[in-house]
Amino acid sequence: MAGGDEEAARERFIALGEIAAEIAHELRNVLQVITASAYLARQDPPGSAPHIAKIERNARTAHAIVDDLMSLARGEAAHAEPVLIYDVIVAARQELPPDAAVWADEIAPHSLRVRAHAGLCTRLLHVLYENAIHASAPRAPTITTRAGAADDRLTIEIADDGPGVPPDLAPRVFEPLVTGREGGSGLGLALAKRIVDAHGGTVELAPSPRGARFRVSLPLRRG
Repeated sequence: MAGGDEEAARERFIALGEIAAEIAHELRNVLQVITASAYLARQDPPGSAPHIAKIERNARTAHAIVDDLMSLARGEAAHAEPVLIYDVIVAARQELPPDAAVWADEIAPHSLRVRAHAGLCTRLLHVLYENAIHASAPRAPTITTRAGAADDRLTIEIADDGPGVPPDLAPRVFEPLVTGREGGSGLGLALAKRIVDAHGGTVELAPSPRGARFRVSLPLRRG
C-alpha cells in the first residue's frame, strides 16, 4: 500500500473510532433516561403511561443516533429538508432537566427556516446546551440563543454566563477527547463540529465578555 493510501486508511480508522466513541457517548445519555423512566414506571404502574411514552421516544432517538452518526462516519452529506429553527431549538431542550438553565431566545424572524437535517441539527444544539449546563454546574446558567439570516447564511449563537472556556483549551476545543471538565468525555464539541461540517458550515468559539459563545454558520439554501 502506498504511503498516501496508508495515511488515508489510518485517518479513516481514527475517524471511525471517534464516531464509535461519539455514538457510545450519545447512547449513554439516552439509556440513562430510559433506565430512569423504567424505574418510575415500575413504582407506579397505573400512572406509567407518560414514562412508557418517554421510553418509546428515547428508543426512537437511540436508533436515529446510530443511523445519523454512521452516515457521518461514511462521509455522507447530511440529508437536507426545510427545517423550522424554532422547532429544532425546542427539540434540543426536550430531554434536558426543566430547571437546568434559564432560557433566552432571540430569533428573527420567528418563522426562520433552513434546509438541513432536522435530527442532526437537534443533536448539534443539544450538545451546545448540554456543554453550557455542565460547565456552569451546579449553578443553572442563563443560555441565550440567537438566530438570524444574512447573505444566504444562517447564523446561530449559543451564549452562556458560565465560567467560559479556559484559554489553554480554546484553540483545541473541537478536538476529540479535549475537555476541561472532570469526568467529561471531550466528545460533545467534536460531534458538533462533525455535524456542522456535514452541512457545509462552520462552528467557532467566538469572543465573549463573559461565559462561552459558540457561533454556527450554515448555508441557508432557501427552497
